[in-house]
Amino acid sequence: MSIAERGQIAPTGTDFALDRPHGSGDLAGVWPVSVVGGLPIAAVDRARSADDLIALAVDRRDSGRLPLYVTSANGQVVVLADRDAQFRSRLLMADAIHADGMPMVLLSRLFCRRALPERVATTDFVHDVFSRSGPHAVRHYLLGATADVIAAAAANLRALYPDVEIVGARHGYISPEAEAEVCAEVAALKPDFLWIGMGVPREQDFISRNLSRLAGVGVIKTAGGLFDFLSGRKPRAPGWMQTLGLEWLWRALLEPRRLGWRYLDTNPAALLLIITRNR
Repeated sequence: MSIAERGQIAPTGTDFALDRPHGSGDLAGVWPVSVVGGLPIAAVDRARSADDLIALAVDRRDSGRLPLYVTSANGQVVVLADRDAQFRSRLLMADAIHADGMPMVLLSRLFCRRALPERVATTDFVHDVFSRSGPHAVRHYLLGATADVIAAAAANLRALYPDVEIVGARHGYISPEAEAEVCAEVAALKPDFLWIGMGVPREQDFISRNLSRLAGVGVIKTAGGLFDFLSGRKPRAPGWMQTLGLEWLWRALLEPRRLGWRYLDTNPAALLLIITRNR
C-alpha cells in the first residue's frame, strides 16, 4: 500500500504505517514521517532502514506480492514534485521516501516538529544493506547506468561483499518495447533487492509503468547515480562537505555544464519550499 493510499500525503506530521514483519511474520510497525518541502519523508536512520527493509524483503520471498518501493528526495526532487504533478503522483506511489539531501536534514531541525535523524543517502545506504545481507542470504539485482559502469559497480560490490549474491546486473537503457521482457527476467530471478539507478525522473517513471510486472521482487530501491560512484567513475565529496550539506557543490564543480545551471535553478526554489512547506 502506497503513501497516497494510506491517505497520509497531507502535511500532518503524523506517522504512517509501514508493513514490517515481527516474530510471527505478521506485518506491523511504523516509520515516523516529517513533511519536508511538501513531501512525506521517513524520519528514520540508515541502520533501522536497512534492518527493516531486509526483514520485509525476506518476509516477501515466494509470496507473489508486489515489491515494496522505496525512493529518495533531495532538493531537485522537491522542486520537480512541486512543478510537475505527474512526477509527484509517481513519487507518492512509493511506500517510503528517504531524505537523500543533507540540507533537508539540517533544515528539518529548524522547521519540522520531528527532525529527520539522519541523511539516508543511497551511496551510503547500499553498504548498510549489503553489509547485513550475508546472514540472511539476501540477493540483489542492479539495473541502470551504462553497460560498462554497471559491470564495474557489480564487480566492486562482489569484491567488497563476497558472501552476498548479486543475481544480475543490467544497463538501464531499455526501450519501451523491451521493458516487459526485462522485468520478466528480473522477476524470474526473485531478487530480494532491486536497485534501479536511472536518474530522476526516469527511474520513478520506469517503476510506475512496471511495478506490477515485478511481483516476486522484495524491495525496489531507486538509486539515482549510485552506480557511477560504486564503479569508481565518480568520486564522493569529502566528508566535511557531505556533513555541511555541500555535496551538491562538489558535484557541480565536477560537472559544471550539466549540473551548474540545474543547481542555480533548483537550490533557491528547494530552500523556499522546505522553509514554507513543512510539519
